[in-house]
Amino acid sequence: MPLSARPLSTRPLARCLISLACLSALSGCGLFIVGGTAATTAMVATDRRTAGEQVDDQTIELRVSSEMNKAFGDKARVLGTSYAGRLLLVGDVPTEADRQKAVTIARSIQKVHQVDDHIRVGEITPLSVRTNDTWLTSKVKSEFVTTEGVPFRTIKVTTERGVVYLMGKVTADEGERAAKVASSISGVNKVVKLFNVVSRESLITDPGKPAPVTESSTSSAPASPPAGGSGGAQTMPVK
Repeated sequence: MPLSARPLSTRPLARCLISLACLSALSGCGLFIVGGTAATTAMVATDRRTAGEQVDDQTIELRVSSEMNKAFGDKARVLGTSYAGRLLLVGDVPTEADRQKAVTIARSIQKVHQVDDHIRVGEITPLSVRTNDTWLTSKVKSEFVTTEGVPFRTIKVTTERGVVYLMGKVTADEGERAAKVASSISGVNKVVKLFNVVSRESLITDPGKPAPVTESSTSSAPASPPAGGSGGAQTMPVK
């Protein structure tokens, strides 16, 4: 029976069901259940940034692309990945002065509160290497999806010359688990963790709100920051 032909009393129910379906789609999580199991599942299956942070990060990445193109044109390749205002820079520039210029530009972009500089001084990376990096990123993401306890929807993966950079809001155990998965993939030279590590309790209490950072990251081996770069990056030994 068409909806218009149904009794008026059933229409509010239909509208309610439609609204619930829309809310489920917007949340990015196909199922919402109240209880301990659902809370754990939501922690893994959702992006832990606020909606505002996600929009800001997209804007930051677009600004980085635009500003770097204006500053260097074809003579350099500088890429930016942002997570909750923490900006990772990778790529190639001809000189040390250009690297410093790129970092200065990045720090001037609105809503950027930290810059992790991993720009390389040298010739632009060949297309074949960049293509392999793209494949490695896809492989890492795929492994995250199939690994229990890795919050894949809130982890950003960037690969540059076989080095995998991981960003996101995770617990210490989640970060360690994700790094081990990435380090086990053939072709990965090094894994650099740039996580914002938070407590599990803060995520369970309200996973949609920014949680206090309890530590910068955890790792089995500390990394040496790139020349002139910021600290806070740590590496995972590759098997």
